[in-house]
Amino acid sequence: MIRAVSRTALGTTVLAVCVLLLPADPVTGQQTKPDPWEPIRFLVGTWEGGAEGQAGTGTVRRTYSFVLKDRYLHETNVSTYPPQEANKAGEVHEHWSFFSHDRERKILVLRQFHQEGFVNQYTLNPAESGPGKLVFDSERFENVDNGWRARETYDIRSVDEFIETFELGPPGKELQVYGRNHFRRVKR
Repeated sequence: MIRAVSRTALGTTVLAVCVLLLPADPVTGQQTKPDPWEPIRFLVGTWEGGAEGQAGTGTVRRTYSFVLKDRYLHETNVSTYPPQEANKAGEVHEHWSFFSHDRERKILVLRQFHQEGFVNQYTLNPAESGPGKLVFDSERFENVDNGWRARETYDIRSVDEFIETFELGPPGKELQVYGRNHFRRVKR
């Protein structure tokens, strides 16, 4: 009986310490939960910039907005490459992305849906990410050989500027830069 009470008391003490360690709202003093969206919340808005890579040199326009009761961050992207030496026909590339928070794994997930019909799924790599840098590593692909690897890196210059680098690696090969976009905020 005494042993059970001691375990209960210990459990209560541990729980109380954990609650005290949660961040508190500076206005109300109430405990707050960590914001899983904090690393990418700055993206909300409209961005424009330059694009360069395997498809040539062009422009890119992107919009991020929370959708479906703020459960997902939705990205729409249009990259335009005029005809040029690296890409004689030129092209317009569109994709949609959705960021979600996987509560079970406690990680941000990025899913990209490309006009070519493939879907890339990434997870935030906490070991490679930090202040000013977010790294998403591929986890799986749809309609592409899963031996491929990809990486999306966001180098955050300020709340109004970031550089996105997309790397791609065929099966058994190292990642290589496929494209880089330099974004500046147009509208919040």
